[in-house]
Amino acid sequence: MCKHILNAQVSVRAACCKRWFDCPQCHAENSTHELKKTSEIIFLCKKCKKAFRKDVNECEEADEYCPHCDNQYVIEAKTPMAALGVEGEDARVDNRLIKDDRTKIIGSSMFDKDASDKLG
Repeated sequence: MCKHILNAQVSVRAACCKRWFDCPQCHAENSTHELKKTSEIIFLCKKCKKAFRKDVNECEEADEYCPHCDNQYVIEAKTPMAALGVEGEDARVDNRLIKDDRTKIIGSSMFDKDASDKLG
């Protein structure tokens, strides 16, 4: 599982060490050598688990899909982004973590004895 690209659809076999990686950053973190560049790339589809080869010099728009299951693997990458959130249980069950920013107005109830002139 790649921590750099969250929606990786294929794994790529590195030509230098013959190991599978989801992205070049994963190869750099797990290897002591540089990634060898090649014109033929071997992919492994994560949907159907079948391998296929593509030549980078002859790529077409139809080459964006797995030839076995038609899974589109050339998509915009989703990378992890920093986010702040509240850790806890479901707020609908345990709402102690939710802050109520409303302010209470004292003495403005229509049921007060002094507020009888405000009734229509």
